[in-house]
Amino acid sequence: MRRLLGLALAAAALGGSAFWGLTRPLPLPEARFSGLTGDALRGEAVFDATGCASCHMAPGASAEARLVLAGGQAFVSDFGTFLAPNISPDPQHGIGGWSLGDFANALQRGISPEGAHYYPALPYGAYSRMEPQEVADLFAYMQTLPTDATPSQPHQIGFPFSVRRLVGGWKLLNTPPDFVVQGPLSEAETRGRYLVEAMAHCGECHTPRNALGGLDTSRWLAGAPNPSGQGTIPNITPAKLDWSEGEIIAYLTSGFTPDYDSAGGHMVPVIENMARLPESDRAAIAAYLKKVPAVE
Repeated sequence: MRRLLGLALAAAALGGSAFWGLTRPLPLPEARFSGLTGDALRGEAVFDATGCASCHMAPGASAEARLVLAGGQAFVSDFGTFLAPNISPDPQHGIGGWSLGDFANALQRGISPEGAHYYPALPYGAYSRMEPQEVADLFAYMQTLPTDATPSQPHQIGFPFSVRRLVGGWKLLNTPPDFVVQGPLSEAETRGRYLVEAMAHCGECHTPRNALGGLDTSRWLAGAPNPSGQGTIPNITPAKLDWSEGEIIAYLTSGFTPDYDSAGGHMVPVIENMARLPESDRAAIAAYLKKVPAVE
C-alpha cells in the first residue's frame, strides 16, 4: 500500500508539473519589437480596423467620447460576464505605464504585464496575426488618446473559470496557428483576409464555438447564437450572404442593407469603424467574403 501511495503521489506531482509547464504564459520574443517605432498617424487606421473603441469605450459613449477608453461595458457569455477594462493612457488605471512589449504581449498573447493570462474575451487569437509594425503604430496612437481614471471592474466569473491558470490550457487547445482561409488569394482577398481574420476579428462573433468556447473554424463565419441570448448572429459565408461585392461595400460604409434595412446592435459601432477605413479596405473585405467557403 505504501508503494502504491508513493506511486500515486509521484504521478500526481508529475502531472501537476506537466500542467504547470503546459499552461505557463508564453510571451513574445523580445526581438520581435526591438527597434520598432510606432507612427500614431498610421495607428489611427489600425485603431479603427481593430475596433478597440467598440468594446473599451464607456457604456453609451458616442462621437468623440468613444475615444475615452474608460471600459465598463459588460459582455455576457456561458462562462460569466466579462467587464471591459480601462485601456486609456492613464498611468494608474489604464495602460499609460505600459511598454510596447507589455502592450504586444497583451494584444497578441493574452498576457498581462504581471505575467498572468487574460481571458479570451480579448480576441488575442485574432490579433496574434497582426504585423509587428501595426501593433507598434496602434500603441503609439493609443498613447495620444484622453486619459481616464476610472478603475477597471472585476469580471463576474465563477469557479473554476476564475482560475486564470486554466486559460493557458484553453490557449493550447483553441488558439489557431494560422489564417483560417488558405489557398491562392488575390491581392485584395489577401488584404481582406488580414482585415477580417486578424484586425477586425469578425470570426469572434460570426463563428460558432465549441464546448470550451473556442472558435469552430470548420464552420468559419457560419453564424452563431448571440451571447446575450437574444437572437443569432448571421451567417456571412456565401451560403447565406448573397449580396454583390458592391452591396457589401455599401453596407460597410452606410450600415444599410440592399433591402433598406439597417445595422443594429453591436454592428453599429463596427460599421462606424469600417466607414472610416479607405474604400479599398472595404472592397478587400467584400472580396474576401466572396472567397470564404460556403457553410450552410
